[in-house]
Amino acid sequence: MSNQQEEPPLDMLQSKPKFRVSWQVVFAALMFFYMYLPIFVLTFYSFNKSAFSAGWTGFTLSWYVKLLGDERILTALKNSLIVALCAVGVSAVLGTLMAVGLSKYRFPGKSLYRGVSYLPLIIPDIAIAVATLVFLAAVAIPLSLWTIIAAHIVFCLAYVGLVVSTRLADLNPYLEEAALDLGATPLEAFLQVLLPQLMPGIISGCLLSFVLSMDDFLIASFTAGSGSTTLPLEIFSRIRTGVKPDINALSVILMLVSGGLAIIAEIMQRRSDRKRSN
Repeated sequence: MSNQQEEPPLDMLQSKPKFRVSWQVVFAALMFFYMYLPIFVLTFYSFNKSAFSAGWTGFTLSWYVKLLGDERILTALKNSLIVALCAVGVSAVLGTLMAVGLSKYRFPGKSLYRGVSYLPLIIPDIAIAVATLVFLAAVAIPLSLWTIIAAHIVFCLAYVGLVVSTRLADLNPYLEEAALDLGATPLEAFLQVLLPQLMPGIISGCLLSFVLSMDDFLIASFTAGSGSTTLPLEIFSRIRTGVKPDINALSVILMLVSGGLAIIAEIMQRRSDRKRSN
């Protein structure tokens, strides 16, 4: 008898591992399908040649071209950009100073002030809208584009302050002290040492606040005056009689811009974390 061991069959050596799909992958796929199916349908019908979304009649880009010549849409977009840029600009300065002050200084009522400053994050928008309208009526301030800006600063300030506070918690607290020991003034230490480290958090908070301000409908509807229609208000006034393809096209553009800003904020945050870890 031969002492050599028998070799396994060739088909066993060439057998490939079976592909297995875990239930986590299936669940994630179903979740994303459920979340993004309405967006896919909206995007699909934005290219519909028909003026009604009930049936598909052909592919066209005319609805996107039509938006460029719509004076009402362009005016509403200009108003929304003015509101968002002004609110974010003021909130970026005040929110950063608020976060730094709450992180580095002690004063009576600090815990109460921190709770009140972040309260707009959890208060329903309808409550903020009604409270703002009652205040404006009590002090006899006429509604205009500036009242929308003032109302948007309230929640934008809270979002910027929260993001910057999170960034502050991850920083080395001794870098600013080292700059002061080396002869820098408190202002120079803040501008040259602390502020560059906070910049990714400030930009992320500003991008988030910008998207929320552009998207706001409820607060703007309570604080808008005559001739100060923002883009969400204009869209709502048009869909009362039915959703048309031009509104679908506008919604697709808004989603692309919002998604782009979110991606930019995430990339900047990751680059900053990578530089800090290196």
